Parts: sequence; structure tokens; C-alpha cells
Amino acid sequence: MAARKRPAAALDAFRATTTQHQQSATSRSCKRSRAFIGCTDDYQQVECLGKGGFGVVLRVRHKVTKKDLAVKFLSSPDDTEEGPDVEDLHREAGFLEACQGNPYVVGFEGMVHDLDAGDVGLAMEYVEGSSLESLLWDRRDGPPLPESMVRDFMWKLLNGAEKMHDRHVVHRDIKPGNILVGETGELVKICDLGLAISMSDKPPYNQAGTSSYMAPEMIMGKRDYDALVDSWSIGCVFAELLTGATLFMLDDEDEEKDRTKNAIKQLGSIFRVLGVPDERTWPGCTSLPLTVKAPQLLQEGHKHNRLRDLFPQEKLSEEGFQVLRGLLTCNPDKRLTAAAALKRPWFAAPRSAAAAAATEADALSFPKRKAPRIKFIPPAMPEIPLAVWNATQRV
Repeated sequence: MAARKRPAAALDAFRATTTQHQQSATSRSCKRSRAFIGCTDDYQQVECLGKGGFGVVLRVRHKVTKKDLAVKFLSSPDDTEEGPDVEDLHREAGFLEACQGNPYVVGFEGMVHDLDAGDVGLAMEYVEGSSLESLLWDRRDGPPLPESMVRDFMWKLLNGAEKMHDRHVVHRDIKPGNILVGETGELVKICDLGLAISMSDKPPYNQAGTSSYMAPEMIMGKRDYDALVDSWSIGCVFAELLTGATLFMLDDEDEEKDRTKNAIKQLGSIFRVLGVPDERTWPGCTSLPLTVKAPQLLQEGHKHNRLRDLFPQEKLSEEGFQVLRGLLTCNPDKRLTAAAALKRPWFAAPRSAAAAAATEADALSFPKRKAPRIKFIPPAMPEIPLAVWNATQRV
């Protein structure tokens, strides 16, 4: 998603409303699509939950029902007078709607109008808690999380991903900042589906997400990747839960100057831990776009997998390590899916009573069904021209 300016009008709309707007809000909303649940005049701002290049997320409270929601507004593109691209929000709303009923994905509530600014906001379930990123940062000087707690967390995260993938939705940006955690740790919700894609749409798919959690096949330019890119990201989160530090972090990344150079650096940080792949361990890796462009990428470095050295027995049991290694496998054909990871012996150990109760509730309240008929908008600005990608498929 392109960088955007902060939508100041969206913030101001909650600070000053008029009696005329309040009197007409109900009649106006009734004429809208049923996807709209009202306008900003129906709510009062409680706090700003987050802001950045994308826009702003506000916590708002309905003036009558007192129900809290999280509402996301996009800001206008940089250096333009154009309004924000509402299609981006509708696209994200479609993915959230497809995941309705998934207890481990933030709930979709509808859309709201900002009558003053003319903007549209995406209304979502408000989760009382903070991001996993904030939780880990607050614990940076404390002892590591116990393995039993990490296992409970991973069980919920993998279940959320499995159910999301059952609906043909691939998140593409699972990371601690996009995982909400309740104060007790029992509540876990995946959020921010702004970069998601539908597997119902045929490839090519573009590169998207946060580089430190991006799967190697995506970094190397594979255009027909699948839900296994989320498995990799979840593996990175798993490692971070154990140590409190990002496993594949680049300190000097500068995407604006040389994206290819940064991609090579990112892969280097991965290969230093997992070993450099070759045609034996990952058939087809030498023909991916980035390795064709930079063949030295797979010719330098060691072949030894050092993951166990970083996560020894006293830090992670053998059963837990089998899950971590299965998720952090360069060859996507050998990587564990979320569903396969959940079947590993590590998760056979007793879980907390709340997690066990959630299993029973899931079986009753979340039956599998076909993906809804939602028009998904394909990602924009592919990294590699479509003609080039098609040519590689004919070889």
C-alpha cells in the first residue's frame, strides 16, 4: 500500500459535530448499502489507537449503545489533492467479511461515513489489549516466555491462520505489530488485512509485507506463491516469542535507494541461519527472478542449518523445535502449512482450560464453507512486469 498522509479531517470530525448532522444521520444511513452502519456523528472518539503512512485507526464509542469500535481511515496519497482510495478499504472489508466467525481474526463490523470530510472508514471489532509487538517490547528486559505459554499462543495463531486459509485468504503481513493480544494473553487476534490477497485470484502475485517476516520465495520474486508465505511469517513470530528479538532483522534497510540490494541482504540474514539452498534442497530456486539477476546469491556461504544452535534444548523442546523448523524452511514445498503444524506432537500437550474451551466452541460455531462471492481487487504495481513473468512460465 502506498504511503499516505495523515487524515486530519477524520480526527477533527469526532471533535465537532452539529445538531443538523445528528438529526439526519439515521435517515441518511438507511439509504445506504447495508454494509454501512452509520456515520461518524453517531460516535464519539475515545482515543487514537495508531497512525502512520496508511492513515489512522480510532477507537470510537456509539453515543447510544456505548459499543466501542476500531475505525480505520486512509489518508490521501502524498503530494496530491485527491482523496484516499476507498477501494482499498472495501478490499480489506471484503477479506474481513470472508473471515467472519474466525475467533482469531479481528471482527468486521461494517463501514462508516465521515459526513464532514466525505471519507469512508472501516469499522472493526475493538480489542481490549495491545499488539504483540508492544507486549514483547515491554518484556525486553524480563525473562523469556515459558514454552507452555508460547505453545498456547502459537496454537491460537496457527488456528487463526488455518481458518483464514480455508476461506482462501492469505494475509501476507503477519507480524507482531499485526497481532492483538488481550491483557491476560488468552485473547489473540490477527488484524490489518490491508495487504491480503485471495487465492481465488490467479497469479501473478506481487511482493508485499514486511521484509523481516517475508518468505524467501517472495523475496526472490516467485509470482505464484501461496498461503505458505504466512506459515513462514508465523515461524518468524514463533522465534520472536522465544527470544524477544526479531530473527531476520536488517538494521540498515533502505528500500527507497536499492530494493534489490536490500532483498539480497535480507536473504543473506536468512541463509546465515538456515543455510544456502540449492537445486537439491529447493528445486527451482536457481531460476527465480532474483537469483537469475544475482546468481552469486546461492554460491556463497555455508549449507549448514544453525537454527538448533540458536534454539537449544533448554530453550525449546524437541517437539517444539520440529514445529519451528517446519515453519522456517526455505523450500515452500517442504514447509508446514498451518493445518499440518497443528497436528504435530507439540500441540498434543495439555493446553489451558480457556484454549480447550475455544476448541469446542470452534467446532460448533465455525463450520467450513466455501469462500464468499466477494470481488477482490488485485494488488497493484507488481515488482516484475507481467510479460516477463509469463515468459518464464513458458520455458
